[in-house]
Amino acid sequence: MEACSMGRAYSMDLRELAMTRVGQGETCHAVAAALNVAPSSVSKWAQRQRRTGSVEPGKMGGHRRALICGEHRVWVLSMIDGPEHVALEWLARGLQDRGLKVHPANICRFLHREGKSFKKNRAAGRAEQAEAGPPT
Repeated sequence: MEACSMGRAYSMDLRELAMTRVGQGETCHAVAAALNVAPSSVSKWAQRQRRTGSVEPGKMGGHRRALICGEHRVWVLSMIDGPEHVALEWLARGLQDRGLKVHPANICRFLHREGKSFKKNRAAGRAEQAEAGPPT
């Protein structure tokens, strides 16, 4: 069984050849069929060329900075450490009211990175704070 690897961008030669053919009047579907690539790739390259003047691929991968930082981080942690029980959806709505739109799953990952993990218990619904393990 082969290991999966990350895809890579098509070569600049192929992209430029495709744009030359599109510039000569061929349709994106015809160019794609002739070059054995997806029609959506040719279409996106044409859009990129119109928008930026180049068909050069954008950056792939890399580190994404944390969305919940600064005053938003302080607010979320103060809500979690408060006496009230809060739901991730409630925190997401609160952050959106403060100008930061995030999915509840992002908040869950943030809390895990911060070492905040809550386990359910049958009697009260939420037990005392547990130590979060290392990220997996």
